[in-house]
Amino acid sequence: MSREILDAMNVLGREKGIAPEKLRLALEDALLSAYKKQPDSAKYARVELDPETADFRVIELIIPERLEAHLIVETIDEGTVYDPETGDMVEPTDPEIDPAKFEEYKDQIDERDVTPGDFGRIAAQTAKQVILQRIREAERDMMFEEYRDRVGELITGIVQQSDSRYTLVQLRERVEALLPKSEQVDGERYDHSQRVKAVIKEVSPSTKGPSIIVSRRDPELIKKLFELEVPEIADGLVEIANVAREPGYRSKIAVVSHADGVDPVGACVGPRGSRVRMVVSELRGEKIDIIPYNDEPARFVAKALSPARVREVLVDDDGKQATVIVPDDQLSLAIGREGQNARLAARLTGWRIDIKSETEFAAEEQEAGYEEEETQGRCAAVMSTGRRCPNAALPGSRYCGLDSHQALAGMPTDEVPANAPDNDPSPIEIPVEDALDEVAGETS
Repeated sequence: MSREILDAMNVLGREKGIAPEKLRLALEDALLSAYKKQPDSAKYARVELDPETADFRVIELIIPERLEAHLIVETIDEGTVYDPETGDMVEPTDPEIDPAKFEEYKDQIDERDVTPGDFGRIAAQTAKQVILQRIREAERDMMFEEYRDRVGELITGIVQQSDSRYTLVQLRERVEALLPKSEQVDGERYDHSQRVKAVIKEVSPSTKGPSIIVSRRDPELIKKLFELEVPEIADGLVEIANVAREPGYRSKIAVVSHADGVDPVGACVGPRGSRVRMVVSELRGEKIDIIPYNDEPARFVAKALSPARVREVLVDDDGKQATVIVPDDQLSLAIGREGQNARLAARLTGWRIDIKSETEFAAEEQEAGYEEEETQGRCAAVMSTGRRCPNAALPGSRYCGLDSHQALAGMPTDEVPANAPDNDPSPIEIPVEDALDEVAGETS
């Protein structure tokens, strides 16, 4: 064996990050394969390669007939499978004894050196082909191991080509991902050499390397983009509790702060809207509403319907259903175009939401009447609308956590003053797109 082939093998191993032992075994397999193609080759043999001198020996294994028959029967038994179509047990047609079995009976097997004298050229050519194949296989395995644990991670790639079925995105040299039509956002164009951000949706092995599927529609993309732009999210001070998204049109995210003094909405919006503007730009104009998360379902549902103003929320904890009453002029805004705002709010909160105008609710209440809700455990405060606060009372108190409601403790009345800041349970939210328009107006 030429020393040059062994040196080349070691260089390739270092460049590709493949263990020398793995390449040595591949080379021995290649040499054994080449030997088997020779006329009058031994039926059972192995190849031993000296890693220092590159010399090799072909060792014939002389197996007693009784031991050979035993190993063949054992191999057939292990290889017999059940055919579900015929219901029969199917034996392998050409069973080959696993070389590892020879190690178990090596004390019964004789050996002799049968290295051919004119083996050089054929061995070198065969070894070259098999080694290159093993290197490609090792590269594919390494790439699969690298990306298999990166599902949900944000990646940046360069568009290589695009057609009606999918877009091919290059992640790095010799690593490409597919952006299928089902994971693309309607209306987006992906031009050649364009940089695009996406999240890894799926990684699976294939004969040509890892099959990597990326997505631009997955809600996880919004989380990762905000994590990239908002240091408070990356540091764990602010968390995105949930995302509801209709790709290309509108999204709502619920954010919560885990640190005192950190405003989760302000952190995501950024100075003069700079942070959310970067996310909106990457999503190519998709509108984003940033909602503060609230443990109280009534307040969370009310805030989730932003930018609409909510007058009152009646909750059914058992059925996870909320009836929302809004001013007459806010009904269409609360529902949104083709029901989009209400639909996203329901996904964000996990509650079924029924939106009614004040006039419609009053008419229904007058005609059919609403059964008096179970008041046990609810806040005893009576709001300016004349109805009980929908929030749950705090343990050991008759009122919820709102300051104006807690202030009623010890007072002769449960009615909240009309000018109290928390008298109206509806949120005062500024939609992100309106905030951006305002910022644009200030800077123009």
